[in-house]
Amino acid sequence: MEQRVLGRTGRSVSVIGLGTWQLGADWGDVSTEDAHAVLDAAVEAGVTFFDTADVYGDGRSEQVIGEYLRENPGIFVATKMGRRASLDPANYTVDNFRAWTDRSRANLGVDTLDLVQLHCPPTAVYSSDEVFDALDTLVAEKRIAAYGVSVETCDEALTAIARPGTASVQIILNPFRLKPLERVLPAAADAGVGIIARVPLASGLLSGRYTKDTVFAANDHRTFNRHGEAFDQGETFSGVDFATGVEAAAEFASLAPEGATPAQTALRWIVQQPGVTSVIPGARSPEQARANASAAALAPLPGETLDAVRSLYDRRIRAQVHDRW
Repeated sequence: MEQRVLGRTGRSVSVIGLGTWQLGADWGDVSTEDAHAVLDAAVEAGVTFFDTADVYGDGRSEQVIGEYLRENPGIFVATKMGRRASLDPANYTVDNFRAWTDRSRANLGVDTLDLVQLHCPPTAVYSSDEVFDALDTLVAEKRIAAYGVSVETCDEALTAIARPGTASVQIILNPFRLKPLERVLPAAADAGVGIIARVPLASGLLSGRYTKDTVFAANDHRTFNRHGEAFDQGETFSGVDFATGVEAAAEFASLAPEGATPAQTALRWIVQQPGVTSVIPGARSPEQARANASAAALAPLPGETLDAVRSLYDRRIRAQVHDRW
């Protein structure tokens, strides 16, 4: 699979990675055996990049990956910190950072974390010199090799990109969330900052498999966070109303080239956006992991398809999301 340099980390990662939120919690139950099967399938398909967080299953996702790494070294693992505590800017201190990263190091079984991302912190955190000085301290202490941020808004991304130590920015980018194309991706490319695209399938909407009557498990965030009840609404269905999203997804599915699924088409669309380093779809089965990875081998989408995606966004989606994030 194609490898791209992840910004200021200087490390190469697969253009399609694996998001592992679903291996921890909030997507229904996944057994440890099934989780290892997903990781195996992804790696066999060429994936060299896993994304996790200390809050996914309160560390379960990190622990599952740590177990896997003991037998399969060499995978680049990005984790995140900051959402196990209250989202108070006062909590973003060097002492807390040490404690949080020490816990992740233990979970993952490594001395130095490849990449630690601030996990959608309060907006004020991005403007704090003390926060970024603390992150630089962690690098100097070799607790972490590099740091980045996971953001909710484009403005937060731009603030982080301006910081000289920021290696990467993780942001929602998919055919239902186009705003990052305007300023964030060009700014990141100019600064040498990597872009990790998350929520690439709009929580599964872009797979084209759902109808307005689809019911998700009670412990699935697609049930309990549709209106931002538990965390930012934009993380669930990219902030798009479910009924609207189902209709738009059906139209998107018609754009898939012969031999490709709608999900693979969405991933291919992301991969070919200038400035994107890697996209991190989740997977709950080996088959899904392999199908996602295979999108990297698809031919680039033609200009008429790109224009059709833009038209779909402008007609059906823009009014709901563009000015919020």
